Amino acid sequence: MHLQAFVIEDNATIRENLIGTLEELTCVHVAGVSSTEKDALSWLEQNIEKWDLVIVDLFLKQGSGIHLAQCIKRRRASQKIVVFSNYINASVRKRCAQLGVDAVFDKSTEIDALVDYCAHQCFRIAQAQAA
Repeated sequence: MHLQAFVIEDNATIRENLIGTLEELTCVHVAGVSSTEKDALSWLEQNIEKWDLVIVDLFLKQGSGIHLAQCIKRRRASQKIVVFSNYINASVRKRCAQLGVDAVFDKSTEIDALVDYCAHQCFRIAQAQAA
C-alpha cells in the first residue's frame, strides 16, 4: 500500500531530499514531480485518480503554490493538498486554510511534522482499505 504523491518544488536538491525522506520513512511513493504551476496543473488534471497527496512550494519556477492550490477544484475528499515552503507566517496559513489546503509546513522548522503528517495519511489509507 502506497500513498501516491505529486511534488511541486522548483529546487532540485530540496525536491530530491524530500522525496528520499518521505519514501524512506513513510509509505509515500512519488508518482510525479513538477517545478512549474502550469506543468503541475496539467499533470494533476490528467491524472485525477492517480494521486492522494500534493506537496507544493509557494514560490515556483513559474507560477505560485497559492494559485495552484486555488486551481485544484476537482478532488476526492481523501486527496490532500499540503504547502511546504520557507515563507510561512500567520497570514499565509490563513490564506491556505481559506483555499482548502489541508496542512501547511515550514521547510526550515517543520520537516518532521510533514513526515508525521504523511505517516498519518498512510495509516488512514491503510485503515480505510482494511474496512
